[in-house]
Amino acid sequence: MWKDVCAMVSVELSLSVVNILLKKAMNGGLGHVIIVLYRQSVATVFLIPFAFFRERSSWTKLTASMICQIFICALLGLTLTQYLFLVGLDYTSATFTCAFINLVPVVTFLLALPLRMERVDIKRRSGKAKVVGTVVCIMGALLLSLYKGELIIISPQHGVVGDPRVVRAKKFGLGAAFLGVGSVAWSSWFLMQSRIGQYFPHRYSSTLIMSSFSSFQSMLLCLVTERDFSKWIVRGGLDIIAVLFSGIVGSGLCYVVMSWCVKRRGPVFTAAFSPLIQVFAAVLDVLVLREEIYLGSVLGSIVVVVGMYVLLWGKSKDVQEALPKTVDVPQHQDIAN
Repeated sequence: MWKDVCAMVSVELSLSVVNILLKKAMNGGLGHVIIVLYRQSVATVFLIPFAFFRERSSWTKLTASMICQIFICALLGLTLTQYLFLVGLDYTSATFTCAFINLVPVVTFLLALPLRMERVDIKRRSGKAKVVGTVVCIMGALLLSLYKGELIIISPQHGVVGDPRVVRAKKFGLGAAFLGVGSVAWSSWFLMQSRIGQYFPHRYSSTLIMSSFSSFQSMLLCLVTERDFSKWIVRGGLDIIAVLFSGIVGSGLCYVVMSWCVKRRGPVFTAAFSPLIQVFAAVLDVLVLREEIYLGSVLGSIVVVVGMYVLLWGKSKDVQEALPKTVDVPQHQDIAN
């Protein structure tokens, strides 16, 4: 149990560090699509030896239909999700972005309902909890997007002429829109990945193929949106560290560890740790990036986290109710006694 807990805490801390590093790189001028391209390329190279030595026998199970599904998964869960979240991160902050990450389990639940991958029995406490948790999360998302509130933590550069925060503040609502669409794209990835995992349960090979497809998709997107090849060059040690760390850890090891925890403890256990990334990111946001924290971000984040845990509680109750009930059988006394 503690091994799984430590693994998920490490994953959330690593993902928060990834967000901080990428935020620093974007503040220095590194483009969104360029980051996705290099990040997925690094993840692909990193995963090749793991997939080759541990799961190369599974490659014979790949079919044309499965490859097409993995291609769509890469487009939704890696290419579009990362691009949309990076744009939203650039316009807002790491803390604000991580609050939208907490919405992913709720959006996944809503998308699963019409597909009959999820059911709600309103007569049971679990069904009522899922409905209440969903509504509370949506209210938190609206609070995050529409209410900014008072400035709680002031940056040392607050109000300085030329400060990029002054320019980004005008695009805060646009950043929230990008993050909302990114949440829907990532939630769609979870639904598709659950189907792929039933027929191709090989996490190293599956992640490797998705990273390869995402690298190709990102390169095409770069050719369309960024034709100035001088901007493709990664300059500075911080940019190189951000790309390498986000590729190896963020897109490589974290996905593998999360797949391992889902297999051992289930998706409810794994998703329950997602609020930690927001806590870590908030601390690093203030200490490293010296970002400003607003009352709306704090209140909205709290509402989202509360709603998410209510939803997850309902999901866990569903799992418990689905288990067969055991009947206690009295033990017979030994006749010899």
